[in-house]
Amino acid sequence: MTLLDPFAIAFVQRALLAGVLVALICGVVGTWVVLRGMAFLGEAMAHGMLPGIAVATLIGIPGILGAAVSAAGMSVGIGLLQRRGRLSADTSIGLLFVASLALGVIIISASRSFATDATAILFGDILAASGQDVATLASVAVITLVVAMLGHRAFVALTVDPRQAQLLGLRPKLAHVLLVALITLAVVAAYQAVGSLLVVGMLLGPAVAAGPWTARIPTTMALAAAIGAVAVAVGLLVSWYAGTAAGATIAFVSILAAAVSAALRRLVRLITVGHRHAVSERTS
Repeated sequence: MTLLDPFAIAFVQRALLAGVLVALICGVVGTWVVLRGMAFLGEAMAHGMLPGIAVATLIGIPGILGAAVSAAGMSVGIGLLQRRGRLSADTSIGLLFVASLALGVIIISASRSFATDATAILFGDILAASGQDVATLASVAVITLVVAMLGHRAFVALTVDPRQAQLLGLRPKLAHVLLVALITLAVVAAYQAVGSLLVVGMLLGPAVAAGPWTARIPTTMALAAAIGAVAVAVGLLVSWYAGTAAGATIAFVSILAAAVSAALRRLVRLITVGHRHAVSERTS
């Protein structure tokens, strides 16, 4: 018997594969979320899916369809409030965030037979991932990578200086719309694994953990995806042996990775400074 024995089981293998694909998607999108300071938008999207998933579950259609419709509606609603109501981005997101969460809870509470499904919606059920779920995630991963590559220059310009992006003809407004669409796609794809309440952990944790160790955005994305994949594997093992919820454990390990990365980076800096100080003393 070895520590990795759970990965010999078919449904755990599917969970691992699904989780790695989620890590890839969130590694790419989460890097932009961190760089652009869009964490609140990502969280709002995650909560904004709740009404759509609840309605889809009640009427018997795939939850991911309801999640997509609800998240898309959230995105459009934020844009309309900002343009027509002259509200700031944070205010618009906050209003729709609370409204969507409240509506989702109302729908769930109105159904007496919703308890099990609600738990899966909020906290995920990655161990129930099917072959179809894996195929869907693989398709989303391909779309995410293609859009990220094609829009990379525009996204960088939008992050550095939107006015300069406009002057260069990179259409920053369209770039922002594409970036929001990527966040929506990532949140909808990842909710099956870690649930609507924990999906932001997968978006932020690995990207934050990768940031201090890289100087280029593509490298940050690759490292974030790798850290996320390790978090998935570790989370699955911990949940298996400790009897904890798999999705929540994966999300917690992802956030823990950010804390460990920050501590290690600080330690490396202290060692480097100490070494340089010692060298300067010897040569002086």
